[in-house]
Amino acid sequence: MANIGSKPKTKFRGDPAIFGTLVEDHDHHRQLIAQIEETQGASEARKALFAELTAEIKGHAAAEEQALWSTVLRKPEITEDGRHAVAEHKEMDDLLEELAETDMASGGWLQRFRKVKEEYLHHIKEEEQELFVSVEKRLTQDDKSYMDSVFKRRKVAEKAKVKKAS
Repeated sequence: MANIGSKPKTKFRGDPAIFGTLVEDHDHHRQLIAQIEETQGASEARKALFAELTAEIKGHAAAEEQALWSTVLRKPEITEDGRHAVAEHKEMDDLLEELAETDMASGGWLQRFRKVKEEYLHHIKEEEQELFVSVEKRLTQDDKSYMDSVFKRRKVAEKAKVKKAS
């Protein structure tokens, strides 16, 4: 198995506030990606894992935008960080939609999945090692704790919305 499930270095792993929660989610997404790579064709395992990954990523992105990036966008000194993250979320959403429309039994599915994997792993590494570092400096501990509670609440609702739509 590829080393996809590994956990890149970040100062936020284990942090009790928003950034630790986001990294924990990212680690779960890495594991799901690694598990999907071990499946074949249009198997029930692949279908279930892909549905879970899609709900996780979409729910995570929407909740992250509401809890973290909406605040960041209101702070001129870090607005660009927020814009960048939200733009990448949209790109990932588009890639997941394209992949969902592809026959899982085809070689094209695996090829598109590898593109999703590559783009997503790049995105979360960039968040963990660059964007979160930049943004954290501009937030108070109260901000981060509040954002964490908003994220957790919103993620449950957003995941349910994604699952209902599929």
